[in-house]
Amino acid sequence: MSDTRVGLITGASRGLGRALARELAGRGWALVLDARGVEGLDAIAGELGARTEVVAVAGDVADAGHRQALAAAVRRLGGLDLLVNNASVLGPSPQPALADYPLAELARVIDVNLIAPLGLIQLVLPGLTERDGRIVNVSSDAALEPYPGWGGYGSSKAALDHLSAILAAERTDLRVYAFDPGDMRTDLHQLAFPGEDISDRPEPETVVPALLRLIDGDLPSGRYRGADLTVPA
Repeated sequence: MSDTRVGLITGASRGLGRALARELAGRGWALVLDARGVEGLDAIAGELGARTEVVAVAGDVADAGHRQALAAAVRRLGGLDLLVNNASVLGPSPQPALADYPLAELARVIDVNLIAPLGLIQLVLPGLTERDGRIVNVSSDAALEPYPGWGGYGSSKAALDHLSAILAAERTDLRVYAFDPGDMRTDLHQLAFPGEDISDRPEPETVVPALLRLIDGDLPSGRYRGADLTVPA
């Protein structure tokens, strides 16, 4: 596996994670895929397993034991070229104002969206270092914009942005990106707008070309918006 690029994608059973996994599998990458839902994860792993080496590890990224299992899968594949921290939780739906935000739910959002990515980064850093790897932490415009009701999710993504920037300053040997894909037609986005029609939002597949500019290109570490990376037709 030394000549095969290896990627670890969390939240890979749907949305942007699944779309990226399909693209990388088509390019011959070996993949370690994570998701909480076993059925969805097995479906994408079965689909992509016909093209490339795929290791599917179901579980919750907030669980330290699950993160250890993901790191072990990476070691079995011989190293790591790319970590995409894509798994996220929204929090309560409909989203409450901060004055009414359940603190236990906020702790869960922070645990999944901030602490878990760092925990996984810490475990796979040796493999990334050996292969001059890249880290992509999936962010959101809610990290920058003060949308009412987005206090929990937005705060967690703002913290993830800053964590990414500090890690980039500490590890200049790696490329560390915070990537804001913009609005997409995903299950998480639907949870944010319960009962509303979000069919006008773009499909996650349309964002993948922008993400590939971080994976394949020579852009320096930093925060990037998908809209700014999209090459005009």
